[in-house]
Amino acid sequence: MSASRKILSVFAVGGVGIAASALLVLLYSGRLLAADAGPAALPAVPSDVVRWGLLSAALSVAASSLAAGYAVARVASAGVGAVIEKPELIGRVLILVGLAEGIAIYGLIIAILILNQVS
Repeated sequence: MSASRKILSVFAVGGVGIAASALLVLLYSGRLLAADAGPAALPAVPSDVVRWGLLSAALSVAASSLAAGYAVARVASAGVGAVIEKPELIGRVLILVGLAEGIAIYGLIIAILILNQVS
């Protein structure tokens, strides 16, 4: 896999993660600041804390998605080379790629925990 394709795959996975984090923040902040939801939907914490919480949740998802993209690019390119030489390794390579993709899921879980603490 060439260097330009590795960079492209990192940006593709990272871009999806950044878009997901932006959507997460917009949906969650819209829920918090909805005018028709009443005073029960507004947080009992200062608005600066809410802003920092939303920002940290978005950064958690974005950074973990970029890291997952980088890991998948490295593992998948090495895995393709290994499978070409020994086709019986395909199951192990898929497990390693899945573990690399799990990094993004961990970031999403951390973001959900942060958002639960903010509200």
